[in-house]
Amino acid sequence: MVFPKNASRAHSVSMMTLRKSNERGHVSHGWLDSYFTFSFADYYDPQWLGYRSLRVINDDLVLPGMGFGTHPHRDMEIISYVLAGALQHKDSMGNGRVIKPGEFQYMAAGSGVEHSEFNPSKTEPLRLLQIWIKPDAKNVKPRYAERNFANAETGKLHLVASKTGRDGSMEIHQDAELLLGKFDAGQSVKHSLAPNRHAWIHVAEGEVNINGTKLSGGDAVGVSAETVLEISASKPSQVLLFDLN
Repeated sequence: MVFPKNASRAHSVSMMTLRKSNERGHVSHGWLDSYFTFSFADYYDPQWLGYRSLRVINDDLVLPGMGFGTHPHRDMEIISYVLAGALQHKDSMGNGRVIKPGEFQYMAAGSGVEHSEFNPSKTEPLRLLQIWIKPDAKNVKPRYAERNFANAETGKLHLVASKTGRDGSMEIHQDAELLLGKFDAGQSVKHSLAPNRHAWIHVAEGEVNINGTKLSGGDAVGVSAETVLEISASKPSQVLLFDLN
C-alpha cells in the first residue's frame, strides 16, 4: 500500500488515505478530457502508482464521433463502466457491442488482445470510467464479459466482478471484488472488510460520507485496518468499491 507523504495532496485519517478529485492527473486532447486517479501515460506521480492490485481509474469524457483506435493490450484486467452516452467496442476476439449507461464491460487482455473504443453518437458526449487491475497470472487466454446494472436497486452494493465469479459476477484473474453502489439521497449501506483486506472507494457521481469522511464526485479513499465501511449518501450518488487483498 502507498500512503502518500505529501500532505498537501493526500490526508490520512486513521487508516484512510484520501485522493481528492481536483488533485488527480488531468489531460485534455480536445476530443478527450481525462482525469487520472493513478499514474497513466504521460502523467506520472511516484506517490500515486496504484493501490494494491488496482492500477488505473481513468475518468474519460469523449466527444461525439471520437474515440480510441485499435490498439493492443497484454496481461491486464480491463473494466469499463459507462456513466453517460454510449461506448462502441470492437476487439480481436470478435466482440462488437455498444455499451450503454449502467453497463460494465470486462476484458482479460492476457496473452494479447486488440480493441477499439468509440463514441458512436453524433451529438452526445461519452463519459466512462476505465479501470485496470493487475492479474494474478500472466499469458492467460483473453476473454470478454458484460453486466448490466442500469436498473440496479438503490441503497445496496451489487457485486460486479470477483475472483470466483460468484453470485453471477464477472470472473476476473485477481483476488479482488468490484461492487457498485447506487444511492438516493439519505440512503446508506455497510460493507464488512475481512481481516487483511483493503478497500478503495471511488465516487463516480454525487456526494457521500464514508466512515465520517465526506467525498464528492471524483474523490476516492483507500481504507486499511478497518472492519466495517459505512457509506451514506447526501445526494443521488454512484460509488465503486474495490475489496482488495
